[in-house]
Amino acid sequence: MPSSHPLDRLQAGDALVVVDVQRDFCPGGALPVPKGDLIIPELNRWLAAAHERGIPIYASRDWHPPEHPSFQSQGGIWPEHCVQDTAGAAFHPDLELPAGAIHIAKGTRLDRDQYSAFDETGLAEHLRARGVRRVWIGGLAEDVCVRATALDARRNGFEAHVILPATRALTAAGAEAARADLQAAGVILEGE
Repeated sequence: MPSSHPLDRLQAGDALVVVDVQRDFCPGGALPVPKGDLIIPELNRWLAAAHERGIPIYASRDWHPPEHPSFQSQGGIWPEHCVQDTAGAAFHPDLELPAGAIHIAKGTRLDRDQYSAFDETGLAEHLRARGVRRVWIGGLAEDVCVRATALDARRNGFEAHVILPATRALTAAGAEAARADLQAAGVILEGE
């Protein structure tokens, strides 16, 4: 009898995309997602399984230059966060990224923000070159960067799955709106 846990469906042609599990997005950080750190054990299960099965792993992170246009001090909507080479920009220390995980820096542009791990990073091209057809996505925050990454995965022709136990939103209303957008775009929500 087939297993009902989505983790057991990881197979060749898949990739795991972990979005922005950084200190600044976890409790105690500059822009904390409520209970954002609670997703880490679930993500670590996925990371271990993907690594064991030879599934490519990508880990995105906001990597903002100082004075980034998304910061409130520059007229943006967010407090200063994930500034390059600061402790807040580091991946959360409990996240068990295996050797060989590919790190994607985003939010590096000086003129605008980049919420999606696909936004001018070359990720779609890299996935296609590796024969990836389906992506599994978790991380922070569900209603901002996870949403944007999953929507871009669909726009780029990939089957996209968001692992709900492996993501948290900034707000409950944001999560509800994001899930509606994702489902409308054909993204599969796993673990509801």
